[in-house]
Amino acid sequence: MSETLNTRDDQNKAQAAHMAKAANTGAVVLAIDNLVVGLGRDGDKDRIIDGISLQVREGETLCVVGESGSGKSVTSLATMGLLQKGALKATSGSIKLVGENVLEASDRRLRQLRATTMAMIFQEPMTALNPVVPVGGQIDEVLRVHTDLDAKARRAKILAMMEQVRLPDVERIFKSYPHRLSGGQRQRIMIAMALVLEPKLLIADEPTTALDVTTQKQILTLIRDLQKDHGTAVLFITHDMGVVSDIADRVAVMRRGRLVETGSLDAILRHPTMDYTRNLLSAVPSLVPRAARPQQGTIPVVLETNDLGKVYRERSFFGSVREVAAAQDVTLTLRKGRTLGIVGESGSGKSTVARCIVRLIDPTSGGVRLVGREISSLSRAALQPHRKRMQMIFQDPYRSLNPRVTVGESIAEGPINYGMPHKQAIAKARELLELVDLPADAVARYPHQFSGGQRQRIAIARALALDPDVLVADEAVSALDVSVQAQVLELLDSIQQRLGVALLFITHDLRVAAQICDDVAVMQQGRIVEQGPAAQVLTNPQQAYTKQLLDAAPGRGWDFANFRPVAPELMAAV
Repeated sequence: MSETLNTRDDQNKAQAAHMAKAANTGAVVLAIDNLVVGLGRDGDKDRIIDGISLQVREGETLCVVGESGSGKSVTSLATMGLLQKGALKATSGSIKLVGENVLEASDRRLRQLRATTMAMIFQEPMTALNPVVPVGGQIDEVLRVHTDLDAKARRAKILAMMEQVRLPDVERIFKSYPHRLSGGQRQRIMIAMALVLEPKLLIADEPTTALDVTTQKQILTLIRDLQKDHGTAVLFITHDMGVVSDIADRVAVMRRGRLVETGSLDAILRHPTMDYTRNLLSAVPSLVPRAARPQQGTIPVVLETNDLGKVYRERSFFGSVREVAAAQDVTLTLRKGRTLGIVGESGSGKSTVARCIVRLIDPTSGGVRLVGREISSLSRAALQPHRKRMQMIFQDPYRSLNPRVTVGESIAEGPINYGMPHKQAIAKARELLELVDLPADAVARYPHQFSGGQRQRIAIARALALDPDVLVADEAVSALDVSVQAQVLELLDSIQQRLGVALLFITHDLRVAAQICDDVAVMQQGRIVEQGPAAQVLTNPQQAYTKQLLDAAPGRGWDFANFRPVAPELMAAV
C-alpha cells in the first residue's frame, strides 16, 4: 500500500511541476499590484481590499478562495470595472490587463475591454440573463456590438459556440428563454456568451455554487477543456477547497481583504503555512461517513411516507393536459433523534417530497404519517394543530425572515400564534438564540444586521420555537461557505443530541450528507433508487446513479483535514 501511495505522490508531484512550468512560461494576462479598495464615494473609509497583488498567466487557472466577506468578489468586480459607484472605489494600486491599467480606463474603453479582452461568469445566471429575450439573441447582442459579422455569420458562430459548451439541440435552445432551461444549461449559456469573442481573461465568480454535484463537475470540466482550446487565463472565485482541488493550477487565499498566502495547488493542499488556510481545508466535508450513532432499544418512528407521489398537470391553450410526475412511490421512515438525508441532482424530486411532507403542497397519492397520525388528507383547518410538530428550515434565511421585523419577533411569532403570551414568547426567543450560539440581546436586531451563517442560526431557532418532533431542512447549508457550513452542521447535530428532534435533511451534496446523516435515500427522476444506512450507501453503493453522484463530488481525491491525497483503499471505498 505504501508503494502505491508513493507512486501516487510521485505522479502528483510531476503533475504539479508540469503545471508550474506551464504557468511560468505563459505571458502575464492579469497583473494586480498593491490594490486598495475602500468604502465610500472617495474610498476613504474602511478598506475592503487592502494591498493585494496577484498574477494570472495565459492558460493558467488561479483560484482565489476565502470565506464570505474576504474580498474575493470585490477583487473580480474591480478587475471588470464594475465597482458600485459612490459605494466602493479603488484608491491605489493597479490592475493591468494585457499591460493596460483598467483603473485608468474610461467607461467607453471598459465596455470595449469587456467581452473582447475579459469576460465574467456570475454565480446565478438567472440574474445575469434577460428573462424576456431568447438566449440566442442575448449572445447575438455581444457579437453585434463588438464585431462586423452579418446576421448569418453571427448565428453560425453562436450555434458553434453552443455546441462547444456541449448544449443539446442547439437550434431549439437558441430560441429558448432562460426559464425554459435547466440551471446547468443556463450556466453553459453564460460560458458561451463569455467566450464567444475568445477573451484573454475569464473571471468565474462562484459559477458552480448553486449547481448539483454532477452538473458542477460537467461545468468545471467544460471550463478546463475550453481553457486548453483557447489558452484563456482564468481567475476562479470560490469558497470551496474541493472545487479548487479539481480546477486550480495556483491558489490565492484571502481573508478580510488581505492576501494570506499563495502558491501552487499542490503546495497549498499539502503544505499550508497559515492557520487560516489550514482551517479552510479542515472545514471541507469528507465523503467518509461519520461514525454510526448507537441505537439503544427501539426508537419510535416520528415520520413515515408510504408510496408518496406528486403529479403536476399543465393545461395547454388548446385544452390538452401534460402531466409531470415529480415524485413517485416514495416510502421513507424517520425515527426520533435520527437524521435521514434525501440526496440527488436538481430536478430529482427532493424538494417536492419535502414540501409534500410538510403540506406546503398537497401530494397526489400516498400517505404521510406524523407521530402516528395520517396528515396527507387533512384539510388546512384540520392540519393546523399538527403543523407545530413539524417545522422547516429553508435554503435562504434572508428570504424566509421578514426584513422589517426584529429576529425576536420572528422567532416568537409561532408560539404567539399558538396561544403563548407575548412576554413569554420573547423570553423563549432569547433562550433559543443562546441555544444556537447567538447572544440573547440579538432579539432586538434585524436580519440584515447578521451574516449569512448567523441568519441561518436564527432560522433554526425559529423552527425550534414550537418544540417540533421533526425538522425538515431543505438545502439549509448549500448557500454557506464551507467553514460556516461546518459550524451549522455541528450546531444541528448538538441540538439533535440535546432535544432528540428528528431531522429530514435535503441536499445535493453527498459530502454534507456523509457528515450529518444516519440514513440516506438517493432520488433520481422522482423515485428512490437506493436507501439505507449512510455508511452502507456512501461506501458501498449498489446503484450506478449513486456511484455517479459519489464520483462527481468535488475534491474526492483529497483528504483535506490531513493535507494529503486520499489513500487508494479509501478511494475504492467511496
